[in-house]
Amino acid sequence: MTSPRPQITKAVIPAAGLGTRFLPATKATPKEMLPVVDRPAIQYVVEEATAAGLTDVLMITGRNKRPLEDHFDRNYELEEALHRKGDDQRLSFVQESNDLATMHYVRQGDPKGLGHAVLCAAPHVGDQPFAVLLGDDLIDPRDPLLTIMTDVQRLYGGSVVALMEVAPEQIHLYGCAVVEETDRDGVRRVTGLVEKPSAADAPSNYAVIGRYVLDPGVFEVLRKTRPGRGGEIQLTDALQAMAADPSLGGPVHGVIFSGRRYDTGDKGDYLRSIVRLACERPDLGPDFRAWLRSYVSEEMPRLE
Repeated sequence: MTSPRPQITKAVIPAAGLGTRFLPATKATPKEMLPVVDRPAIQYVVEEATAAGLTDVLMITGRNKRPLEDHFDRNYELEEALHRKGDDQRLSFVQESNDLATMHYVRQGDPKGLGHAVLCAAPHVGDQPFAVLLGDDLIDPRDPLLTIMTDVQRLYGGSVVALMEVAPEQIHLYGCAVVEETDRDGVRRVTGLVEKPSAADAPSNYAVIGRYVLDPGVFEVLRKTRPGRGGEIQLTDALQAMAADPSLGGPVHGVIFSGRRYDTGDKGDYLRSIVRLACERPDLGPDFRAWLRSYVSEEMPRLE
């Protein structure tokens, strides 16, 4: 009998991007710190990791990303001011981010792509499987995607990616997976990956979204991966090699996700994410939904 694989506890969050799609807001503010209702997007991601038992979090940062570190650190002056005012509710909000996880930070330096960012985590991760969470994808806490992915990794070994069915006209925005059936519902064996194919060239409509559970063998593959699309080291290329040759750290499996996902990497989707989350908040939802109905019925016709 084989011994069970160890519980995965480490998460890596690449956060070194420049956020050019949100300029000028991101000229001096990291895109990960843009608010989604009343919390920065990055806090949702860390909360998701810790909810799945990933309590050791390494953030891959770059220049001008110091606010990320500050957000997850103590702010003694602010906490003391709130304490003196007796504002226990806001004090608890401020302290929430302090104790979510054991946080670590390393700078990527040159922005050489997602694969290079993941490679920066090698000294911290060592020889254990780990998760990678991209900050543009927020997964609703009611949909425990990461927990399912870590369970699949412990069952099959190798690496696991999150897959989502998208319309053919959207597949060029994602990495695309070639898959075959397994004996488990909602799990596919990934036999190939293509980075951002055209609709005509896409082998399926299964897109890879921003959640991964990776075998540490990915580091050696990434060290040998040459720059690909956009002149960057692509994680997709490394996973393609591992899917083709399981001895490199495979196999690669995919978990099909059909739950609630909020894409904050695009201006329009970012706004839609805020509206959806605000509508569902018990403290904001009733009044906000009433205003939204009024706006749609009374104000929107004047704009058309």
